[in-house]
Amino acid sequence: MATVEIRAVKKAYSDTPVIHGVDVDIQDGEFVVLVGPSGCGKSTLLRMIAGLESISGGEIRIGERVINDVPPKDRDIAMVFQNYALYPHMTVAENMGFSLKLRKMAKPEIAARVKSAAEILSLAHLLDRYPRQLSGGQRQRVAMGRAIVRDPQVFLFDEPLSNLDAKLRVQMRTEIKELHQRLKTTTVYVTHDQIEAMTMADKIVVMHDGIVEQIGAPLDLYDRPANQFVAGFIGSPSMNFIKGQVRLEGTPRFEVGEHIALPLDQAGDATDGQEAIFGLRPEHVRLDPQGVPIEVLVTEPTGSEILVVARLGKQEINCLFRERLSFSPGEVIKISPRPEVSHLFDASSGRSLTG
Repeated sequence: MATVEIRAVKKAYSDTPVIHGVDVDIQDGEFVVLVGPSGCGKSTLLRMIAGLESISGGEIRIGERVINDVPPKDRDIAMVFQNYALYPHMTVAENMGFSLKLRKMAKPEIAARVKSAAEILSLAHLLDRYPRQLSGGQRQRVAMGRAIVRDPQVFLFDEPLSNLDAKLRVQMRTEIKELHQRLKTTTVYVTHDQIEAMTMADKIVVMHDGIVEQIGAPLDLYDRPANQFVAGFIGSPSMNFIKGQVRLEGTPRFEVGEHIALPLDQAGDATDGQEAIFGLRPEHVRLDPQGVPIEVLVTEPTGSEILVVARLGKQEINCLFRERLSFSPGEVIKISPRPEVSHLFDASSGRSLTG
């Protein structure tokens, strides 16, 4: 196991920069998730750690060693890809042990490592099968087993669950988290799915357009987003962003339009009359006969909860209720936000005003 230090790392293709001086510290044994939309640079950064992409600037360390110019095979890392990349003519055991065979490791040692990894991943009864005889989840476990047998300092996962169906994704992310808890190996995991990031990570690195927007524990990012981008990306359904003005005279409030005002628990750095964005998570809304009126547009019941798409003044918002309620399109209901968990963002920069 080892630490991974990423210092002012840049990447450019010809004259086009795609990574703009990224700094990330990954502690020994930590599970870190790089998350962001497509094109944000997360997979490129992972491939630079793996040595599959060259580094245009800065440095990457694994342990005490700078690895900028170290070949991938000498970095003591193991990578699990989105596609399983299994050899179809080899059995599960042969696939898992192939990298050790290339190292000319003794057959008894290879067999022992493959057996140990297979038992960890519940593959012991499948060692004689071929990839075509396995389900998607089993193939992914074989790919993980191939990484485990190498006993690397760092595991790298590049969107490993993207090809699986929804139910299997939930199962596999639990298995990966349990695997990390057992092996305690430093892990860097790339995904575009913020639910995967929230449920699996010790620490999340949110990326956007080649920069790091915020680094922190999952619930820290959920509770205290640094800016509007992080607030909208972390959490499902996404946070509502309501345009309006801050009013601090008398009772602090956020004016959305004529006769519509939302309570402010804290204004932070906001000034009176400032144009701002009121951030409100759908789950932080409650029905209140004394609240502000909204017009129901669409309801989406899921059984345990109901998502209501509604209009507040001229703006559309989402409200999530845990109770089993029934609303009709066009119906007017009244809600109140929970001011203690609402947010304010600067209208021009998107920076959080409430910290």
